Amino acid sequence: MNEMHQDEEMQPLLRSKTYDDSEMDITPMIDMTFLLLIFFLVASKMDPSAAISLPPARYGMPIVEKGAVIITLALGQDGSAIVYAANGLIPDALVDGSDIEAQEDEIAAYVEQELMQSGAERKENVLIKAERGIKHREVARITRAATRPEGVGQLYIAVLEVQQ
Repeated sequence: MNEMHQDEEMQPLLRSKTYDDSEMDITPMIDMTFLLLIFFLVASKMDPSAAISLPPARYGMPIVEKGAVIITLALGQDGSAIVYAANGLIPDALVDGSDIEAQEDEIAAYVEQELMQSGAERKENVLIKAERGIKHREVARITRAATRPEGVGQLYIAVLEVQQ
């Protein structure tokens, strides 16, 4: 029995792991970060219909209207864009909006026809003037239709100019 007691005393003692002051366990901090991220994602309310106030242009370059095909977008009652194939809200230039595909084809045909004109007022660019409040998806849809024809040099979207 005495031998057994001596064997137990001879076994090495295992040291417990100690941390230096310079080491820091950041696992709980990472866990808290993910928990806060999940909380804010779940608790936040996304409102896709919220109006976004776009800033006015401060450093824009002017464009010559004579050298551009101009398309004007007015705000419709249901938030859709009313498209005019002219500079301004001219009733004769209203593009029918009952069928979206037909409207896009008519816009593309108008731009192509205007680009094909020859003479001193040859047009290379497209300028889209949109009223405030028109949704971006409407402007993007008209942009795709207006840039469909070959020969479009630049696309410009009109913004409010600020005098400094």
